[in-house]
Amino acid sequence: MKRFKKILLVSRDGAGERATLARAVELAKQNRARLTLVEVVEELPLEQRMLVTAVAPQELQKLAIEERKEQLQSLVAPLLEDGVRASAVVLAGTPFLAIIREVLRKKHDLVILSAEGRGGIKGRLFGSTSLHLMRKCPCPVWVMKPTRSRRYSRILAAVDPDPSDPVRTAVNAEILDLATSLARLEKSALHLVHVWRLPGEGMYRGGRAGIPKQRLKELLAEARDQTRKNLDELLSGYALEDLKHRIHLLKGKPRILIPALVQTEQIDLIVMGTVCRTGIPGFVIGNTAENVLQQVDCSVLTVKPDGFVTPVTL
Repeated sequence: MKRFKKILLVSRDGAGERATLARAVELAKQNRARLTLVEVVEELPLEQRMLVTAVAPQELQKLAIEERKEQLQSLVAPLLEDGVRASAVVLAGTPFLAIIREVLRKKHDLVILSAEGRGGIKGRLFGSTSLHLMRKCPCPVWVMKPTRSRRYSRILAAVDPDPSDPVRTAVNAEILDLATSLARLEKSALHLVHVWRLPGEGMYRGGRAGIPKQRLKELLAEARDQTRKNLDELLSGYALEDLKHRIHLLKGKPRILIPALVQTEQIDLIVMGTVCRTGIPGFVIGNTAENVLQQVDCSVLTVKPDGFVTPVTL
């Protein structure tokens, strides 16, 4: 695996928690990393606080924190016996804010949590906390869909090569570093996808800016060739010969084609970037990434470039 040293596992009640814990423990062992289990106790809603008069709200929260810490310690104890450097912490507040602040304080380099939703045709897989973390957390965020499988059979790396953009280049490098190392670790088939388009193609096809069909055909061929060249240059820095891999160079809209590819190829895990420039020293989740995340039904590992500035402060 790549280089995780301080992993933060978000613990919650749910059917998939045991599988997520097992994967986090395995990852910690493989990286010789420190694993911290964290749970966030939220403040009681106002209407519930008004009903409880015998105990102060602060005391109730303190009792809840102590109870949850005891439960987390029961999970940590066997891990320590197994040689894992594990610990537990219980925080109070809004979950995504408390988690990101813990990342900033302790300099965690990976956050793992189970997907809140059920996915499939019954609903979206990623809930509010997952999406907030994928948007704002400064380190990679791995949201795991509960599964019986002990490994990922098919991993998809979604890249966007552009040699003129150092931010995209940095994100692509992070995506490929993680995807290739995970594919080797899990003995997975690796799929690499880039979705391209010709800027202004709709305008070229008609109206005042319409151009002859032959010229449009030439422009499309030039754009495709340049895209292929950029992708080849990006992938040339990675030894893929030992991996079972397939490259998908698709033309169209990423928000449509990537979810379709995930379904067609039965992808278990997507590794993708989730940020775009804001024009000031920070980044926000891109519309394309947001649309993809709302449609897929598999685990997702999201990354951001070096220099990402979270809007959350200590």
